[in-house]
Amino acid sequence: MSPLNNKNIVNKITNLHCLRQLHAQLLHHSLHHQNHWVSFLLTQCTRLLAPSTYTSHIFHLTTHPDARVFTSMLKYYCQIGKNETMFFLSHVLKLGHDRDHYVRNVILGIRAKYGPIELARKLFDEMPDRTVADWNVMISGYWKWGDEEEASRLFNVMGEEEIRRNVITWTTMVTGYAKKRNLKTARMYFDKMPEKSVVSWNAMLSGYAQGGEPQEAVKLFDNMLSSQNVEPNETTWVTVISSCSSLGDPCLLESIFRKLDHRMGFRSNYFVMTALLDMYAKCGNLEAAHKIFDQLGVYKFKSSVPWNAMISGYSRVGNLSLARHFFDKMPQRDIVSWNSMIAGYTQNGESLMAIELFEEMISNEDSKPDEVTMVSVFSACGHLGELGLGKWTVSILKENHIQLGISGYNALIFMYSRCGSMEDAALIFQEMATKDLVSYNTLISGFAEHGHGMESIKLLSKMKNDGIEPDRITYIGVLTACSHAGLLEEGQKVFESIKFPDVHHYACMIDMLGRVGKLEEAIKLIQSMPMEPHAGIYGSLLNATSIHKRVDLGELVAAKLFKVEPHNSGNYMLLANIYALAGRWKDVDKVRDTMRKQGVKKTTAWSWLEHNS
Repeated sequence: MSPLNNKNIVNKITNLHCLRQLHAQLLHHSLHHQNHWVSFLLTQCTRLLAPSTYTSHIFHLTTHPDARVFTSMLKYYCQIGKNETMFFLSHVLKLGHDRDHYVRNVILGIRAKYGPIELARKLFDEMPDRTVADWNVMISGYWKWGDEEEASRLFNVMGEEEIRRNVITWTTMVTGYAKKRNLKTARMYFDKMPEKSVVSWNAMLSGYAQGGEPQEAVKLFDNMLSSQNVEPNETTWVTVISSCSSLGDPCLLESIFRKLDHRMGFRSNYFVMTALLDMYAKCGNLEAAHKIFDQLGVYKFKSSVPWNAMISGYSRVGNLSLARHFFDKMPQRDIVSWNSMIAGYTQNGESLMAIELFEEMISNEDSKPDEVTMVSVFSACGHLGELGLGKWTVSILKENHIQLGISGYNALIFMYSRCGSMEDAALIFQEMATKDLVSYNTLISGFAEHGHGMESIKLLSKMKNDGIEPDRITYIGVLTACSHAGLLEEGQKVFESIKFPDVHHYACMIDMLGRVGKLEEAIKLIQSMPMEPHAGIYGSLLNATSIHKRVDLGELVAAKLFKVEPHNSGNYMLLANIYALAGRWKDVDKVRDTMRKQGVKKTTAWSWLEHNS
């Protein structure tokens, strides 16, 4: 039977082996030199990422290649690389095949892809008979090179010149604005589309998913299903499932799963199932995630993605032993695997284990740390408070020529701050070309921890001048710094500048007043609070009454504290110490009796002054 009639072979070329089988049949029937079949084979080589030697062999089978063959070969080289593409393009131009409008369109695409875009525009303007495909390539090229204005202008010119825009034209505009995070304009173009393909829907869905609006992605997906004009494909499902993952909503997760259940073809799709596994892991349903992991069978050995999802999922719920089990059992680890496990240790307070795994990573020739690795490692060093260890990690950073972004620099500031090297922390902050809210908050918190009150106030002022709005954490840091440095007047000004202080800001202010002995003012501030004071506020004030030997106020504050925390032994013991320091031993005994009656047990870490009864 001629392969021309064998539709099953043509339609089922799913891998390189199938392609070679078809090629063999064409050779058997002496059809291998026909341009139609050569072009078809080259197209399949492009789709299957076939080796260049095999693809070149197919190209040279025809003695008189036509425009279709050159077009197919150009498209193949476009995905290989610029040098190969330009070399073959020069060959095409020498032979004069650029006069064919199909070849010319591919050449236009090459110019638009590799630049300069002006060269592509020159070719476009010289075209005597531009097709809609040429306009689409040019608009896409401008988006690629970041020229939103010219892309939009060309789109409008098409309308003015009554050139019929097709679904690709509209989708290109949706994709362009979505990638620019201008989702409102992207949606406007999407809604105006005369017809939509699955690619159009996917472009808008991806825009919402990657632009931080997963809820909108899910809503749009529901619209897609109810429209019944187009069926979701693999990309659609993966995008929507990923959006659900970021929302972490178990109810939404079950809703998506039911919709997927009606489309059984996707239930066996590796990429969809892997995305579903990741969604369950992120939502904390590790049992369901583990079930899908097992269902993947041998396919889970295709990549590290399902393994990484399980590592992250178990790390997120604090089950580090199971996370490490998956890490150790992996057939092959990638950078995400190492980063997930190191981050799991760091985020769960196992900083030493994080450092040990990092040491193992850098000793492995197949793995090199990146910025994500260093963020976790810097954080681990900070929690350990080991400056020497921190400086060693910085040397690893330099050895591997790792470029830090804002998150990397912020982690470095945190590390130096927690290790007590505020000079280094401030130096890193100054070196940052771009700073965000976290940068300021991290350094301010460092100043607060080490009692550098004036530095934190100056940084708050600089922050405002730089156009970054302080948040509640900023003010907590500055107030804490003022409290530790005894800067009452400056601290009061900062407190008064907060539009809507919360309970934590009041706690900082009360601690500040207590430290400098302004206990009556502290009590008045508590009484003026628009919210209920928490135990920490009373505890801070009780400690201040002990320092300043104000037994009368200590009794008053302790009474409030016992109502809030009736079984906290530390509060009773602090009051007992206040009495003991004042020589009121009978009252010490009363506190002990109260503790016995209330069933409050003395905490080992605390002690009060003993006396002879």
